[in-house]
Amino acid sequence: MSQIAKQVANMLLEVGAVKLSPNQPFTWASGWLSPIYCDNRVALSFPEVRTFIKKELASLVRLHFPEVEAIAGVATAGIPQGALVADLLELPFVYVRAKPKEHGMANLIEGKVSPNQKIVVIEDLISTGGSSLKAVKALQEAGVEVLGLLAIFSYGFEQAKQAFAENNVPFYSLSNYATLLVEAVYRDYVSEEDMASLQQWRLQPEKWGKEA
Repeated sequence: MSQIAKQVANMLLEVGAVKLSPNQPFTWASGWLSPIYCDNRVALSFPEVRTFIKKELASLVRLHFPEVEAIAGVATAGIPQGALVADLLELPFVYVRAKPKEHGMANLIEGKVSPNQKIVVIEDLISTGGSSLKAVKALQEAGVEVLGLLAIFSYGFEQAKQAFAENNVPFYSLSNYATLLVEAVYRDYVSEEDMASLQQWRLQPEKWGKEA
């Protein structure tokens, strides 16, 4: 558990970007029940948190992908984060839509990319990895080389790890669910009694809360 992961987890909890509710779970669009709700866009409203996240994402880019030539954000929440990082690194920026624009040029990628351009993708959150890898595929089909993907937070699902591995896409996150739980208990956001249920959710999210 790195110091940065702990700091980011605490920041997300403090500003309300992450909410934990094991006894009254949230329902995702997939139908999964979840004891956590994560909306990292909230962090954009807090300059100190926003700046910290921007700098740490940029540090990850420099550390893991020093040959990067451009940054791509994933619509919608990855757009502002990616733009902030691209600005700090003084790199070109593009973003990838969830689906092609319905008028005009019908663009899926907004901004200019070049063949074989080395790009790092920025996401706000990694859950199952599906939307992230869809954006990666769109960029690859446009002829660019995707070096990897960075996110503010990851749930740490095995499905995501397998999906990224199968597609040969390295990925890193500033913080993660395991770190968040430790910090949440330490700072009394949730009780120690809730820990077993919260940990079980990450292992079997599709079944959690639905047992008879």
